[in-house]
Amino acid sequence: MAQTDHQASPYVRGNLGPVSAEVTAFDLPVEGALPAELDGRYLRNGPNPYGAVGVDYHWFLGDGMVHGIRLRGGRAEWYRNRWVRSPNLAREMGEAAPPNPYRPEVPIFAANTNVIGHAGRTFALVEAGPPPIELSDELETVGPTDLDGTLEHPFAAHPRRDPRTGELHLVAYHWGWGSVLRYMVVDVEGRVRHQVDVPTAGATMAHDFGLSTDHVVLMDQPCTFDLDVAMSGVGLPYRWDADYANRLGLMARDGDAQSVRWFEVEPGYVFHPVNTYEREDGAVVMDVIRHPRVFATDLCGPNEGATHLHRYVLDSVAGVATEHQLDDIPTELPRINETLMGEPYRYGYAIGFGPKGEHGDTFKYDLDTGGVESMSHGPGRVSLEPVFVPRADGTAEDDGWLLQVVYDAGRDGSDLVVTDAQDFGGGPVATVRLPQRVPFGFHGNWVPTSEM
Repeated sequence: MAQTDHQASPYVRGNLGPVSAEVTAFDLPVEGALPAELDGRYLRNGPNPYGAVGVDYHWFLGDGMVHGIRLRGGRAEWYRNRWVRSPNLAREMGEAAPPNPYRPEVPIFAANTNVIGHAGRTFALVEAGPPPIELSDELETVGPTDLDGTLEHPFAAHPRRDPRTGELHLVAYHWGWGSVLRYMVVDVEGRVRHQVDVPTAGATMAHDFGLSTDHVVLMDQPCTFDLDVAMSGVGLPYRWDADYANRLGLMARDGDAQSVRWFEVEPGYVFHPVNTYEREDGAVVMDVIRHPRVFATDLCGPNEGATHLHRYVLDSVAGVATEHQLDDIPTELPRINETLMGEPYRYGYAIGFGPKGEHGDTFKYDLDTGGVESMSHGPGRVSLEPVFVPRADGTAEDDGWLLQVVYDAGRDGSDLVVTDAQDFGGGPVATVRLPQRVPFGFHGNWVPTSEM
């Protein structure tokens, strides 16, 4: 059971604090009518420290906990939450470590950042290079995986699925490599089929990347590995480097490291591109949520200034990059209708993040008109990342549902809220009452039964 001192760090207070119990509950109460078409699992991952933490606890390092809600036939059949058993956590919990296909020196730690379904399997993922940890359909830990012997070990927290091929694309980094980013493609059978190592100016922290139909956009950003910090014993030894050039690297999907075109842009840091696509003139557009900086003064979380929707345009013919801010609302954790991943799109969804962003409200961006709609979840109610699920017979880009976990401070509990994305201000279609609180975390996904 978690023994965390909730006053030790701002990143374990309120709904950032961990929950201490693994719960299984069936036939969850529902207000409204769940769309019968929603047949699958809604999964979320985030840090949930098992043991005590100190004032220097870094939010990115808490033990992983996955929460899942099974929807089928207009019912919420079950809720489960489970710690992801890394070898160290399993031993701390008094359990046998899960089977490990890697040699002992391969780092395998808290898989706390994302959870995806691919090739009929479920994987918990984390930042900075450790391999995926496979889970069962019911979220029990199976163990670290080398993807049938095809994964050397470094993986990434934020893969992107090509909707045309079903393959996963990702960009991994690892402090042990030094100044290298690795681009990988995982095929529909769940095996690595392609990888390219791309040298960078330094050991950059690269949470995500841009993926268009023809290109990959690498991000060589001024948050880098600091050896002195690492030698001091700090868990996440990445720091803001004001002297490090901020660069975007454009590479054809089938290109090699020598073919990368680098574009220098203004200082800043991007955890999350919204979408990336080719324009008709051949330029590549990447919309992002841009932080002014990270880990310069707040060394335990990404909380150093307002985050805004921002657009980069990479013109490889002219050899220049242009950039501009698209909106002044602080937001983060953007998502789209991912059937348009890598293609021109119109709508993006995000949550408020920080001052004047109405923290926890949900926003719908119209990139064609520049308009923004906002959706409040009510007093004391704060949303986590929105996930868009397209309607099976939908023809419009926004024809589908938004699934979000919403924290209710009034009762210190959480709900799964389903809204119609085309009726953004119309209120929930359905609200599933969850048996316990879901802490603020990072990423989640909808895994339909057809992909289980």
